[in-house]
Amino acid sequence: MLKKPPKLKSTIRAKMKGNVNIAAASEAMIELMTLLFLNSLAEEAKAKAFEEKSATIRVDHVRAVSKKVLKKARG
Repeated sequence: MLKKPPKLKSTIRAKMKGNVNIAAASEAMIELMTLLFLNSLAEEAKAKAFEEKSATIRVDHVRAVSKKVLKKARG
């Protein structure tokens, strides 16, 4: 087992307002949703890099698709 909590959990706890208790299942769901978001962002950036005939996903590819992915994630 891990000795330290993952970085994402400590970030979520630091940004919470007030003294809120989060169940373990909720933390797991937050972590899974974050991983799904990052996966979709990577897929869109990969498609953008392919459109530009680039073999490497660069920062500009991620920035170009980030707004679209954020809109899609919000619903």
